[in-house]
Amino acid sequence: MQIYLALAIPIILTTCWLYTAHVARSSFPHLRQKRICLLIAHPDDEAMFFAPTILALTQEELGNHVKILCFSSGNADKIGVIRKREILSSASILGLRSPSDVFVLDDGSFPDSMTTAWDHSKIAKVLESAFSPPLSPENSLQKQANGKKDQAPTATIDVLITFDRGGVSGHTNHISLHHGAVRWLKEMMKGKSGWESPVTLYTLTSVSILRKFISVLDAPFTLLRCVIQSMGSDSYNSKGGIGKVESKPLRLMYLSDIMAYRRAQKAMTQAHKSQMRWFRWGWITVGRYMVVNDLKREKIT
Repeated sequence: MQIYLALAIPIILTTCWLYTAHVARSSFPHLRQKRICLLIAHPDDEAMFFAPTILALTQEELGNHVKILCFSSGNADKIGVIRKREILSSASILGLRSPSDVFVLDDGSFPDSMTTAWDHSKIAKVLESAFSPPLSPENSLQKQANGKKDQAPTATIDVLITFDRGGVSGHTNHISLHHGAVRWLKEMMKGKSGWESPVTLYTLTSVSILRKFISVLDAPFTLLRCVIQSMGSDSYNSKGGIGKVESKPLRLMYLSDIMAYRRAQKAMTQAHKSQMRWFRWGWITVGRYMVVNDLKREKIT
């Protein structure tokens, strides 16, 4: 009897996993035809924390164009050159179109450090330069001559994804990116109260230490929580549930199936070989973020 029970448990867990993944894919909204930038602090963040999101958003049928902007080369151990190569390999495994869709900054203003907070205003300036450069003087004068002094804000991306204010792992650099991203969007919208932000900011939800290390077992709880928090929002429909309005949903949830989970692990074990120390083997085995991502749309005021 005990043998049968031991054999049944993994089958039941796998079945529940696949069923929950199906529910998440069919019930939650999908971003389609979007220009998306994933904002991370270090090479390997994309695989350790955001793999389910990248794997979902890069599906060809959705028509998204996903890029990665990494604010440091992860040079704390003086192997920044190696880690730059590793993130390119990881991005390819996770489904990005081209190596040119990955850009890694190598700026002394953003050191790879657990203790050094990055300047939020400098982060905002980088994002402004990359995605919302100011109008040239000629274009600005032309628009004023046409009587259009208050122009709608524009950007070269539609969606920005990064860490929340908790940084997921509590890393100082992660937290700095959150505040820098919010600052950029606030500055973009300054004096533009009549317009809608051209960029939607989504942040990855930080969870407790217990939930962080129960892998796919966290999926049902995350699913229920996202459903409850989405009720009454523009992404919830009383007749059909979540997923009927897709433009700027309040919540996004991505749950990898077994094949996608293996690709996420491969992005670490085969691409980020320099980072595969003993504790990261534990992370890619039982880490919840290797399987489940839930993102919240940030309200910029």
